[in-house]
Amino acid sequence: MNPIFSLEGKVGLITGIANEKSISTGVAEACIDAGAKLVVTYQNEKTLAFIEPVVRRLGVEDVLLMDVTRPETMDAVFAAIEARHGKLDFAVHSMAFAKRDDLHGRVVDSSPDGFAMAMDISTHSFVRLAKKAEPLLEKAGGGTLLTMTYLGSEKVIPHYGVMGLCKAALEAATRYLAAELGEKNIRVNAVSPGPLMTRAASGIAGFDHLMAAAVERSPMHSLVTPEDVGALAAFLVSDAGRLISGGVHFVDAGYNIMA
Repeated sequence: MNPIFSLEGKVGLITGIANEKSISTGVAEACIDAGAKLVVTYQNEKTLAFIEPVVRRLGVEDVLLMDVTRPETMDAVFAAIEARHGKLDFAVHSMAFAKRDDLHGRVVDSSPDGFAMAMDISTHSFVRLAKKAEPLLEKAGGGTLLTMTYLGSEKVIPHYGVMGLCKAALEAATRYLAAELGEKNIRVNAVSPGPLMTRAASGIAGFDHLMAAAVERSPMHSLVTPEDVGALAAFLVSDAGRLISGGVHFVDAGYNIMA
């Protein structure tokens, strides 16, 4: 493959790979195809077994434990990146969690602890990742922070529950981080894919109907793939996207524009 832009010499951190069908798998593949050196994280030993085939296929050597609810694991990841690479050019945040009752139930019925957990893992973890990445991005002369959002941030999606609120906050965090870090040449963006069947999406009731509606109602009548998301992500973290910051960038065959 001959990419139209290059990530040669760049070091990237990819979170959120669960299996071959993950959005982050498509992102990792696109970045490697463009020449990047990657560090990939996993949440625990159980998830490691599922991502091992992916990292072996992609030839990723740096595979590190990072559970965002355990600060010491985040510290260890960034210490390892600094020790081995001395810098970081981009980091991709792709993680979200909500308790089943809070995800499927009414927002008005969400529990305080469930709401706090969903917001912490799905939203504030991006802020914490940005804080840890900032000094390493500075050493690279600047770079990109990228997170994954969804249309449920601005439209009411059935059975999306508190995650819609988390994604709305995540998009606001993207704008504030972009404003705060821009003077250091650090760009911050969010990618909003259309519905695609991932391990995370399988927990949303009626997701098959969402995908069918996306095909029917989107101008291009097509579903998005992890490869489509990866192509956009690789562009945004490359030098070709050097003046793009603070935005929510849709890759959904135009579905988001439809009333």
